[in-house]
Amino acid sequence: MRRVLRGGRVLAADALSAPRADVVIENTRIAAILPAGTPVADAEVFDASARLVIPGLVNTHTHGHGGLAKGAGDKWDLALLLAQAPWTNAGRNLDDKRLSTTLTAVEMLKKGCTAAYDLPAEFPGPTQEGLDAMAEAYIAVGLRAILAPMVADLTFFQATPGLVEALPEPLRERAEAMRANPGEATLATIGAVAQTWSHDHANIRLGIAPTIPLFGTDAFLKGCRALARDHGLPMQTHVAEARFQAGGAVERYGKTLLAHMDDMGCVGPWFSVAHGVWLTDADLALLAERGGSLAHNPGSNMRLASGIAPIRRALRAGVTVGLGTDGSGSSDNQNMFESMRLAAFASRIIESESEDDWLGTAETVLLATAGSSRLMGLGGSGKIEVGASADIVLLDLNHINWMPFNDAANQIVWTEDGAAVRDVMIGGDWKLRGGKVLGVDEVKLASDAQAAVDRLWSANAATRAFCEAVSPHVACHCRGLAKKFTGATRLLPVH
Repeated sequence: MRRVLRGGRVLAADALSAPRADVVIENTRIAAILPAGTPVADAEVFDASARLVIPGLVNTHTHGHGGLAKGAGDKWDLALLLAQAPWTNAGRNLDDKRLSTTLTAVEMLKKGCTAAYDLPAEFPGPTQEGLDAMAEAYIAVGLRAILAPMVADLTFFQATPGLVEALPEPLRERAEAMRANPGEATLATIGAVAQTWSHDHANIRLGIAPTIPLFGTDAFLKGCRALARDHGLPMQTHVAEARFQAGGAVERYGKTLLAHMDDMGCVGPWFSVAHGVWLTDADLALLAERGGSLAHNPGSNMRLASGIAPIRRALRAGVTVGLGTDGSGSSDNQNMFESMRLAAFASRIIESESEDDWLGTAETVLLATAGSSRLMGLGGSGKIEVGASADIVLLDLNHINWMPFNDAANQIVWTEDGAAVRDVMIGGDWKLRGGKVLGVDEVKLASDAQAAVDRLWSANAATRAFCEAVSPHVACHCRGLAKKFTGATRLLPVH
């Protein structure tokens, strides 16, 4: 099938300009970029004269299970978020898991995202039917995805050095009683899922995500790596997201979290770090040397008071960097335009002697498209160019965000908030037309989501009370642990 997007402003491969052109799409890929108005035989023509044509945004780190938890918290840092997880994610049935993932996917699509690296959680461990339900949600919406279940053989309370011992009774007793599935059982489940995974044909790949290095015993981390190697699975984990985790690594391993992951054989081209706020210079050099990547999530890092990741230093070290939103339970939206804006802003907060240390707008757009595509191992380039996958977003140039049109990259990052997204094509097929999702009934989705939240929040009231009671103790202990990590000076630029 041949389609032509006629006469739109087409973002150049370097994102520095947007001349008018016709984009010819054959089947799943971009076949040609022609002068505007060039005749093309046997083609379906779409008038794009009032559109900016950009590559689909690629979200390198989210959590589909967070769709039902958006707006659940306020003054939470990462430790408090983890302490609240037993109630925000508890009691989910299969329909809830599908529903939450659908909410996440729909929001991403409506805000110009065409692919996502999703780390879903099921407690006490992943299930075949749960992962299938999540995959079906992405298929219905039409996004590409890596589904990498978060797995662990230790809970937050077990994994954080000294935390259980710091709790008063009876909070300590309940925290001690919480248990993840045995590591062997979890690894066996992922192995069985990998052998029967049937969703690759719909661009839904299986991955694996040992959730946080501290949450896995050495044997478990090695087991995750073995599964990734045996089944060709991409791997992502939360590394050095918060300072207390960096301190916990020094306490437990006497080295950084990334260095410990490397000792377990986990770091390589298949591996990406989520967040990486407290990565050291040696960590960045190691990640680059091994061919690993970094998923930068500026929104959640600021939302959860984790800090600012050293993105310029990562890029200078040779690390592939992509952008992400994090989950709706920790960042509260799935807006990659916001992620670009915040990434550019955050780069200006770190003290520097030159604007060369800042992220420019064209560079930031490329991180959210081409860089993110490389991190996810997508076959397309993440650019509007011949041979690339036809993952394309059309922005309405008549929207107030684009009045007047001055500079494409500047306005994508500084003025666009997702509201001007009108149409989205993935693999040459329309998935969003006129702002409407083609594969999902959005009215029913809203009704189902509210009914699920009302039921779950009521059912989890007692667990929520425990979480609220334990939170002050968690905050105090984790802030003390953070002081054991003295890597704050690593945020200063190296000249």
